[in-house]
Amino acid sequence: MDTDNASAAAMINARLDRLPMSWPIWKLVLMVALGAWFEIYDVFFTAYIGPGLVRSGTFTTSTVNFFSFAGLGAFVAAMFAGLFVGTLVFGQLADRFGRRVVFTGALLWYTAAAALLACQHSAEWIIFFRFLAGIGAGAEIVTIDSYTTELVPANSRGKSFAFLQAIQFSAVPTVALVAWYFVPTAPLGFDGWRWVIWIGCLGATAVWFIRLGLPESPRWLAQRGRIGEADAIISRLEYEIVAQTGAPLAEPQPYPPVAQEQNASFAELLQSRYRGRTIMMLVFNFFQSIGYYGFASWVPTLLIAKGINVTQSLLYSFVIAIANPIGPMLSMSFAERIERKWIVVGSASAIAVIGIIFSRQEDAALIVALGAALALASNCLTFSYRAYQAELFPTRMRSRAIGAVYSVSRVGAMFSGFLIAFCLRDYGVTGVFTLIAGAMAIVVVTIGVFGPRTNGLKLEAVSA
Repeated sequence: MDTDNASAAAMINARLDRLPMSWPIWKLVLMVALGAWFEIYDVFFTAYIGPGLVRSGTFTTSTVNFFSFAGLGAFVAAMFAGLFVGTLVFGQLADRFGRRVVFTGALLWYTAAAALLACQHSAEWIIFFRFLAGIGAGAEIVTIDSYTTELVPANSRGKSFAFLQAIQFSAVPTVALVAWYFVPTAPLGFDGWRWVIWIGCLGATAVWFIRLGLPESPRWLAQRGRIGEADAIISRLEYEIVAQTGAPLAEPQPYPPVAQEQNASFAELLQSRYRGRTIMMLVFNFFQSIGYYGFASWVPTLLIAKGINVTQSLLYSFVIAIANPIGPMLSMSFAERIERKWIVVGSASAIAVIGIIFSRQEDAALIVALGAALALASNCLTFSYRAYQAELFPTRMRSRAIGAVYSVSRVGAMFSGFLIAFCLRDYGVTGVFTLIAGAMAIVVVTIGVFGPRTNGLKLEAVSA
C-alpha cells in the first residue's frame, strides 16, 4: 500500500470510528445476525435431535470403543470436524475475497448440506453430510466476527457482539421448541428429527436474499487499496445517520498512515509480533470448547442420564435454552464498562462452579434453574471472547487469524463428543462436569494472566 492509499485508508477507519451507534449501523448488524441465526440453529440442533437419532436406532448414546461411528459422539464430532476445516481452511478466504462474498456463499453451502443430511438413513452418510455442513458453518462464523468487528465504531464492539449473539442465540430456544414438538413424532411418516433440520433450511434460504443487501467491509476495502468503494459505503452510512439522528457528525480524527503488507500467512501468526497472542488464543479456544460444548451439545442427553424421559428432557432443554439470548442481551448493559478479558474470566469461573452444583442435583426445578444459569454464563463467555479475539489481529489477516485460533476450538469440541460419552458412561453426570470445570480453570488462567486490554481502543492500536 503506497503512502497516499495508507493515508486514505487511515481516514476511512477514522470516519468509521467516529460514527454514533445509531439505527443504520444496528440495521447492518441485525442483517448479519439474521443469517448467523441459522448457523446457530444448525450447530445446536445437534443436541436436540440427538435423542431422536438414538430412538430411531441410528446411533447409541455411549459406545464400547472410544472412537465409534455408531455412537452419538461421532455425530457431534463430525460437526466439529467440519467446523475445524471451515474455520482453518475456508475462513481465510474472507481476507482474500472479502467478507460479504464468503458469508453469503457459506450460508448456501451449509444449508444445502444440512438439507441432504436430513434425507439420509445410515449413520455413515449422516456423519458425512454433518461434516460438510460444519465446513460451511465454520467459514460463516469466522467471517461474521471479522465483519462485525470492522463495521462498528471502537466504543461499541462489545455491545455489538452482545446484540449479535442475542439475536443469533434466540435460535437455541427455537430449535429446542421445534425439537420438543417434532422429535417424539413422525409427521407424514418422516422421523421428527428430519423435520427439525428441514425447517431450518427453509428459513436460511429466505434470509440469504436479505443478506445480499449487505455492503462489503469498508476497512477491508481500504486495506486492499479500494478506497473509492470504501468511501462510497461510508458516505452512504454518514448520510443515513445524519438523516436519522438530525445531528451533524463529529470531525474524524485521522490515524497516522501505516503502510501494511498486503499478504499474510499462517507462519506470521507465530512470529514475534503475534506469537504470544496466537498461543494464548490457541490454548483458550481448545479448553473453552470442551467446557462450552460439553454442556451445550449434550443438554437433553445429560438430563436423560439423570433419569428424565425423552419428552421431559426436551421440554426442560427448551426452558434452559430460553436463557441463551437473554444472557447476551443483559450483557449489553455492561459490555463496554467491564474490560472484555474480565468478562471472559468471570463467565468461565461461573460455568465451572454452577456445572459442579448442577451435576449433583436431583430436583427438576433446581436442574432447570441451574441449567439456565449455565446457559447465561456460557453465552456471556461466548460473546465476549468472540469480540476479544477479533480485536487482537489486524484487518489484513483478521479472518485468517480468527480461523486459525478458532479451528483449535473445533478440535477440542470434536474430542469433547468422545470425552463426554466416555465420562458419562464410566463416571456419570458428575464426571462430565468435573471435566468441564477443569477446562474452565485453564481458560481463567490463560486469559486472566496473559490477555491484553482492548475495550474502547481503536482496532489499529490493539493489533499494533
